[in-house]
Amino acid sequence: MDNKVLRKNRSRAKISGTADRPRLSVFRSNRFVYAQLIDDEKGKTLAAVSVKDFPKEKKKMTKTEQAKLAGEILADKAKKLNIQKAVFHKSFYRYHGRIKALADGARSGGLQF
Repeated sequence: MDNKVLRKNRSRAKISGTADRPRLSVFRSNRFVYAQLIDDEKGKTLAAVSVKDFPKEKKKMTKTEQAKLAGEILADKAKKLNIQKAVFHKSFYRYHGRIKALADGARSGGLQF
């Protein structure tokens, strides 16, 4: 198996989300960042955000700034669902750059993890 898959499975085995404290899962491609709040008990996505869905003027920002904005938007969606806490799941990514910016944006939006 690929080392990324092993790291992802190892971290995922320790993390699980509930309705009260969902899992904030992050995916990063070369161009975009995706994040979603997942209730693992029911197997449902509660809220999701993608940089792809931003308007054109927001796409002119740097990727790191876009990731931070995505975190803030996800935190706003969580507030509307009455969710204050989440479990951060960064998958196999290192905690820096766009992943860290998304987490900081979610924290500044009021989400705790």
